[in-house]
Amino acid sequence: MTAQDRERYSRQILFPPIGESGQERLLRARVAIVGCGALGTFQAGALARAGVGSLRIIDRDFVEPSNLQRQWLFTEADAAEALPKAVAAKRAIAAINSGTRVEAEVADLTASNAADLLEDVDLILDGSDNFEVRYLVNDYCVSEGLPWIYGGAVGSYGLTMPVVPGGPCLRCLYPDPPGGLQPTCDTAGVLGPLTATVAALQTAAAMKILCGEAPRLCLTMVDVWQGPIREVALPERVADCPACGLRDFVHLRGSKRAPISLCGRDAVQIHERNRPVDLGALRETLSRLGEVRANEFGLRFFCPPYQMTVFPDGRAIIKGTTDIGVARSLYARYIGG
Repeated sequence: MTAQDRERYSRQILFPPIGESGQERLLRARVAIVGCGALGTFQAGALARAGVGSLRIIDRDFVEPSNLQRQWLFTEADAAEALPKAVAAKRAIAAINSGTRVEAEVADLTASNAADLLEDVDLILDGSDNFEVRYLVNDYCVSEGLPWIYGGAVGSYGLTMPVVPGGPCLRCLYPDPPGGLQPTCDTAGVLGPLTATVAALQTAAAMKILCGEAPRLCLTMVDVWQGPIREVALPERVADCPACGLRDFVHLRGSKRAPISLCGRDAVQIHERNRPVDLGALRETLSRLGEVRANEFGLRFFCPPYQMTVFPDGRAIIKGTTDIGVARSLYARYIGG
């Protein structure tokens, strides 16, 4: 640790559970953040300020004006440019702490790329918005013996829990995704103070683990509007848990992954085609048919009432519908079958 490090992180070092040895561990730590929205932006900014040495930010999406109410690293300029969230976050963190190395991965985390995107880290933070991704992260972490911190937030209510090697995993508590119609940020809204609270709890648990201490094994539930904060001790591991008990990693094998999925906010994501797209040529073609905005990270095509965002790897997000058939048709019409 340098003299500059000791000055910069002096208030953290003065906290006895961290001290100089804990700070040195943070400076060497490597963390992956899966999802760079309301939770992930707070996590990334907080960990960079804490001096975590390396962050890998994985996100499939781009910045929109509606994100700015709760997503802590983004600006109006990022939304106007439709920057990928991972790229915008990397730029913001460079201004916060130039000593933190940031890898921006503009990608949809899937079974086929999980080993590459999540390798060589000490801990994973959940900033995602769906159980499909969380189960995949859970499978990967259980299989590799890695800790990760689950979190979720909608409306004014949120929850978080650490998952550590030897303890109960996410599928011990939730063998299957919650059934029935579930509220989302697009249907029930979400408060910025809630996402900050949940992400702060996740980040604190992550720092504790990275400093070499065991976290509290509990499910923490908070409602920032109604007031109660509750902790429930986690149960023992379930012997026949599909993941940590039977070690049947179905999500890591990809057998539970649909090639087309709902993407929230009245949108569908198509990720079944694994082939690169020449964005320059596509821009030239589509500009004859409607408004096109493009940068090095993606292309946005306006075909009212729909809007398509196409990424270099061929993945696309079609906004304006939740009908998978309509999304597939639009993709085939404008990009190719």
